[in-house]
Amino acid sequence: MDDHSPALRGGGGRRRRSDAERSIAAILDAALECVPTDGEFNMSAIARAAGVSRVTLYSHFPTREALVDAALQRAFAQTDRALAELPLEEGPPREVLARLLGSSWQVLERHRNLYLVASANLPPERLRDYAGLVLDRIERLLARGRAEGAFRTDLPLDWLVATVYTLMHLAAGEVGSGRTDADVAGDLVSTTIVSLLTAGAADAPGTHRADSPGPHPHPIDSLGTHQD
Repeated sequence: MDDHSPALRGGGGRRRRSDAERSIAAILDAALECVPTDGEFNMSAIARAAGVSRVTLYSHFPTREALVDAALQRAFAQTDRALAELPLEEGPPREVLARLLGSSWQVLERHRNLYLVASANLPPERLRDYAGLVLDRIERLLARGRAEGAFRTDLPLDWLVATVYTLMHLAAGEVGSGRTDADVAGDLVSTTIVSLLTAGAADAPGTHRADSPGPHPHPIDSLGTHQD
């Protein structure tokens, strides 16, 4: 068979695509693991950890921003998968919330340093797009809990969603800085958030509802603001 036959060319193309996919996956995995506590994204260190050359890394991600963007997308996708395993539409909202907090804040903790890098390298609207995967699920659960009388209705829903997300990041920051053990932080964040959301939830009819959006900061705008 001629070396330039369509069959061989097609096979070579599939192999190249497969090799490229493996390289990209290795680079992104390394990016998630290699972000140091100072938030400096070292492209050479990531290439070494991924087992690829700098040339290969830059052929897939020509800029630091491109790699940060792709790594952040992968991190939020992991968080979204963790939340997708929870039946948020089933069961008592308070119990579902406790399960959600237990499984999701630790994912945030693993990628805390990447968020710090992303906040310095990507525009805020890009961060909001990715965070929407997580925030939408939290909002749906809180909305269901409010409708069923399990969560308070005297504060705007968007404010409560922002508060939950911010407290989860606070717990991640405390663990990442070494000030709090992971087990302790998990209990603290769960107790704090559940107490916040259920305060006054069983009040008598006539409790003021505040569903209209206000000038509340988006939770992603607070990423990286907690100082060690």
